[in-house]
Amino acid sequence: MNLGTDKDPDKAVTTLQRLKGLIQRHPKKLLIFILLLIAYYFCLPKQLFRTPHATVVESRSGKLLGALIAEDGQWRFPVVDSVPYKFETCILNFEDAHFYWHPGFNPISIGKSFLANILAGKTVRGGSTLTQQVIRLSRNQKKRTYWEKVRELVLATRLELGYSKKYILKLYASHAPFGGNVVGLEAAAWRYFGMQPNQLSWAEAATLAVLPNAPSLIYPGKNHSKLLYKRNRLLHKLLDNNYIDSTTYRLSLLEELPKKPFQLPDTAPHLVQYLAKKYKGKRISTHLDENLQGSINNIINKHYKSLKQNQVYNAAVLLMDVKTREVLSYVGNTPTDNEHEKDVDMVQANRSTGSVLKPLLYTAMMNAGELLPGMLIPDVPTQIAGYTPENFNESYSGAVEADKALAKSLNIPAVRLLRSYGLQKFRDQLDFFNLRGLDKSADHYGLTLILGGAESNLWDLCKTYASLASTVNHFNATSSEYYTKEFVEPIPTSETKVDFGAKSTEVTIFDAASIYLTFEAMKKVNRPEGSESWEFFDSSKQIAWKTGTSFGNKDAWAIGITKDYVVGIWAGNADGEGRPNVTGLSSAAPILFDVFDLLPRSTWFQKPEDEFTEIKVCSESGYLATDICPKTVISIPRKQNFVQACAYHQWVHLNVQKQFRVNSSCADLSEMFSESWFVLPPLMEYYYKKGHPSYRTLPPFLENCRETNTAAMEFIYPRNGSRITLARNFEGKKNELVVKLAHVKPETPVYWYLDEKFIGQTTDYHEIGLMPIPGEHGIMAVDTLGNEVVIIITIE
Repeated sequence: MNLGTDKDPDKAVTTLQRLKGLIQRHPKKLLIFILLLIAYYFCLPKQLFRTPHATVVESRSGKLLGALIAEDGQWRFPVVDSVPYKFETCILNFEDAHFYWHPGFNPISIGKSFLANILAGKTVRGGSTLTQQVIRLSRNQKKRTYWEKVRELVLATRLELGYSKKYILKLYASHAPFGGNVVGLEAAAWRYFGMQPNQLSWAEAATLAVLPNAPSLIYPGKNHSKLLYKRNRLLHKLLDNNYIDSTTYRLSLLEELPKKPFQLPDTAPHLVQYLAKKYKGKRISTHLDENLQGSINNIINKHYKSLKQNQVYNAAVLLMDVKTREVLSYVGNTPTDNEHEKDVDMVQANRSTGSVLKPLLYTAMMNAGELLPGMLIPDVPTQIAGYTPENFNESYSGAVEADKALAKSLNIPAVRLLRSYGLQKFRDQLDFFNLRGLDKSADHYGLTLILGGAESNLWDLCKTYASLASTVNHFNATSSEYYTKEFVEPIPTSETKVDFGAKSTEVTIFDAASIYLTFEAMKKVNRPEGSESWEFFDSSKQIAWKTGTSFGNKDAWAIGITKDYVVGIWAGNADGEGRPNVTGLSSAAPILFDVFDLLPRSTWFQKPEDEFTEIKVCSESGYLATDICPKTVISIPRKQNFVQACAYHQWVHLNVQKQFRVNSSCADLSEMFSESWFVLPPLMEYYYKKGHPSYRTLPPFLENCRETNTAAMEFIYPRNGSRITLARNFEGKKNELVVKLAHVKPETPVYWYLDEKFIGQTTDYHEIGLMPIPGEHGIMAVDTLGNEVVIIITIE
C-alpha cells in the first residue's frame, strides 16, 4: 500500500484517515486479526526436531571415521550440510515435482488425493509435499486425520516463510525414514551402500528416494520385486524428463539392490568414544588423515599378531603435530576381542610410567644448573633409606656420563640424580604438565617416582613432549622468546585452534637449551634389535626417543620426538597382567619406528644459540675443570651453574720409574715425578674398569712408604644399614649371605670378622659367605696394610 510521496501529500493524508476510520469501526476484528498473525508466527517451534542424533566423527577431508548410534537406537546422523544433486533430483521427481514453486502445499495434489481416497473408501494416495512431510516427521508421524492435515498445512506454510527451500530439503533428507533403524540420507547411504551420499550412482540414489514412501514395506532385503519396480519406474521417469541419458538408464537398471546393511566405517573407534563424551550427538571434524590412520591401524594389526604370541593383547598409538598440537592419528587399542578388553581406550588409560619421566628430570637438573651432559654419575649397588634400585640388566657400570645414563635408561643413576635434585622439588614441577594419573604426594611415590612408581597416560605424556619440542622451535622462531601458554592440550577437533598465549622473555618452565640437550641425549639411544645400523643410512631420520618398562613387565612405552611430530606407543595387557620380555625396547619401539617410517622426514632441532654459553669441563669426569684436569669446551645453558669442580683428578707422586707411588716418608722430593691421575672411589672403580680397559688404577706405594688416607676398600654388598631376609633353598635350608668387597689392590689379603670374630681370609676376589643369626651384626674387613671398613646390618 502506498502511503504517499512528496509529490502527492494530500493522497497520503487521505489514506491514513481511511485506516484510522477502519480501526475505529472494527476494533475487535482487527484485534482478532493481529492475534491470529501472532499465533501464526509463533506456531512453528524454534527447534523443529528434538530427536537425538548419532555421534559422527569425520577426518579432516570429511571422510567418515566412525559413529556411535543415537540414544534411541536409531542411526540418525546430524543434519546434512547439503543434499547431493542426484538424490535431490530423484526425490523431487518421485515425491514433489513442484517443490520449488509451491508455498508449502500443492492444492492440485491435495484435490487429486482427496478425490481418490473418497472413491476408494480408504487412504490410497497422499498429497503431501516434502515440506508437509517434514512437518509430519517433526510431529512423530501422528495419526493421519483431516484435522492433523490442516495443522500440517498451516505449519508447512509457516516453515516456507521462515526458511529456504534448500534448508527444508536438508531437513527432509536428514529425518526421512529409510527402513529399520536407519533415519536420514547419510546414514542410509552408509548402511545400504557403504559410501557417502555424494558418491551414490543414479540407481542407488533412486533406490533411496523411493524408500521413505513406504520404509516398512520395502525394507532392503525384503519385498525385492516391489523395491526394484519402484526404483526402475523412477529411473524411467528421470529418462523421460531428460535427467539421465539412455545409456545411464540401461546401466542403472543392471545395478543390484542392496542385500543387507553394511557396517559403518570403524577407522578410529576409540577416538569416537573419547569425543562422544564432549560432543555427544554432533558431527565432529577431526585433524585425522584417514589414509594415515588406516596405515597405522595396519601397523598395529601386524604387531598385534606378533605380540599375542607372548599373550600380550593390547597396544595404542598417538601421533601429534608439534607445531599445531593437532592429533593426526589415534589408535586406542588392537583388534583383539572382548575377553582382552578391546574396547578399553589405552591412549587415555593411566599406567605405570616406567622410565619415560627420566628425560624430564634430566631437563629439570640441566635447567637448574645442577647437571652437565658428560658428568659422571655413580652406577653402583645402592641402597637409600631401605630402597635398593636395580638397573634393568641387573649390572653396574661403576660410573656413567649423565647423557649416556639417560640414553641407556639406567635406573640407579636416575635415582641418585633424583635424590640429589630433590624429590619434592621434582614432584612439584611435574604438576605443571598436568599429568592426570600423577595425583599423589612425593612421600607416597618416594624415589620410585622416576622408575615407574607413578602413573600417567599416552595422551598427557605425548602432549608434554610435544610442548617441550615446541618450546625449542618457538625460541628459535621468535628471536629468543617463549610463549606463556606453551604447554597446551592436544587438539583432536577442527573447531579448536591452538592458543600459545603471549610472547615473553621469561622461561615457561624449562629453557630451550636444557630441552635441546635432553633431545640430543635421547637421540643417542640404540634402536631396536635388527636396526643397529640405522645411523649409517643417509635416509635415516633423527629422532629423540625414550622407552619405558614398568615393574613386572606390565607396560611397555616408547615416545619419539622430532621437530615436527611426536609419536607415543604403549603396549601390554589392559588388565595389568605382566608377561616375560615385554619391554619398551622390544615391544613398543618397533611400532614407534614403523609409524615414523610413514611420516615425512624432519630436519633436526635448530640449536638455540642465545640460550647457550661455553665453559671448560674435565674431559674425563664431565665436572667443571680444575688446573690438573684435561680440559674440553662445551656449551651449556646460560645460567648460574652449581656443578662442582672435578674431584676425581689428584696429584700422584711416583718414583723415577713411574712404577710405584711415593711420598716424603720414602723418597726425596727431587726424586719424585708428579702426575695428574684420574681416580674413582674403590666401589665405582671396581665396576668402571670392567667396561673401560684404558682406565688406570693407582700404582701401589713403594714398599717402605706410609700410605695416605686414601680409601683402599669399600663394601659392594651389603650396604651399611641394610635389613636382610635370608632366602631358603629347595631343601628348606637358609642360603648364606654372600658379602662382597672392592679393593684398590685386589691382590692384597683381606681378613673378615663377624661381630669381632674372625671368619676367614680372601685374596684377589673378595667375597665370603656368612650365616648370621637373626638380629643386628657388625661385619669388619681388615687388609694386611691395616686398612679397615665396618658395616652394621640386620638379619630378619
